[in-house]
Amino acid sequence: MKVTRVETLHADRYMYVKVSTDEGLIGWGELHPASGTGGTPYLPKAGVDYCAEYLVGKNPLEIEKHWQHMFRRCLFRGGADVMAAIGAIDIALWDIKGKSYGKPVYELLGGPTRDRVRLYTHLAGDSPEELAEEARARVEEGFTAVRLYPFGGFGQSPAEASGLERMSFTALQRAAVARVAAVREAIGPDVDLIIDTINRLTPAEAIAVGRALEPFNLYFFEDPIEPENMDQWGYVAAQLPMPIAMGERLYTIYQFRDLLRAKGAAFIRPDLSLAGGITNIRKIAALAEAEYVGVVPHNPLSAVLTAACVQLDAATPNIPVQEYPYTDNQGVKRDLVHEPIEREGGYLKLPSRPGIGVEVNEAAVKHYPPKPYDRPPLLYADGSLRDY
Repeated sequence: MKVTRVETLHADRYMYVKVSTDEGLIGWGELHPASGTGGTPYLPKAGVDYCAEYLVGKNPLEIEKHWQHMFRRCLFRGGADVMAAIGAIDIALWDIKGKSYGKPVYELLGGPTRDRVRLYTHLAGDSPEELAEEARARVEEGFTAVRLYPFGGFGQSPAEASGLERMSFTALQRAAVARVAAVREAIGPDVDLIIDTINRLTPAEAIAVGRALEPFNLYFFEDPIEPENMDQWGYVAAQLPMPIAMGERLYTIYQFRDLLRAKGAAFIRPDLSLAGGITNIRKIAALAEAEYVGVVPHNPLSAVLTAACVQLDAATPNIPVQEYPYTDNQGVKRDLVHEPIEREGGYLKLPSRPGIGVEVNEAAVKHYPPKPYDRPPLLYADGSLRDY
């Protein structure tokens, strides 16, 4: 069997990699926008073309061999866009391999370590009341873990700003406490509660917010500070009264090794569509297992990435919970696949279909023109940039 074509399909905000073979088997992967997350993702698509230059004509079943070539052929290796391309292609190759053997991918990874995959989902809403109402609905539906952003709206300009970029040091703490307290009261003491600040706080702010939230017994505090400085991750983790989760913006095994050495997280959050796919994240998860660290795969995209995550989740022992966008089986995302992975309450069922378990609906793709990632800047009151 040989790879005959590697192509990218772009629909709405979602990009899929299709790997075709001369035996008619097709593999699907999902491509992270990487450096295009704040605009139009030109570069990861170029990364797919770069990897295709190597892959076409090769046997798709030799996955580890191809992973090493795609990674090391890029002499200045490890950049986010090429790693996203490798990740999407790697998922597609595993999809082909599962289909060629007539097995779900998790069976080829050693078999299932669990019967179903526990989920946490995101809460919509800005005010404490809106978040509490959403939380109650999700718990009634069967979710045992929920996550919120604790500062309200992100803001789009100095005139419209309404989020943390306009808050004082104490206001950040009060805003977080108000929202977390409302959600904790709504869900009770035994549902796991998570916050995510999307790498937007300074170390001092993160420590202050975390300490203010100590009474609410958070499951973990996700991405409190910027992702580059591992010494600061270790420092913040040592100061906080709850576990930290980090890693959605990391993409090589070497970065995760540095994070683990710095003791910067109790849970790591590699993204299969960004950090080199199933092949690479299996290795990252093994590093974490040796450090008694949990793996909570990042999953911000659509049902194809969810399906790939479930395959890894099923076969990996140190994955306690999986991120799950609540809209995964609704609207545009639902239209773009023939049949998403089935959810029962707060769990995903392990699929029995060969490969990753989902197929992209190519007929639907043409009905959803590509959209850029419109991620507005967060500006201080004086007009200077805080972050995106």
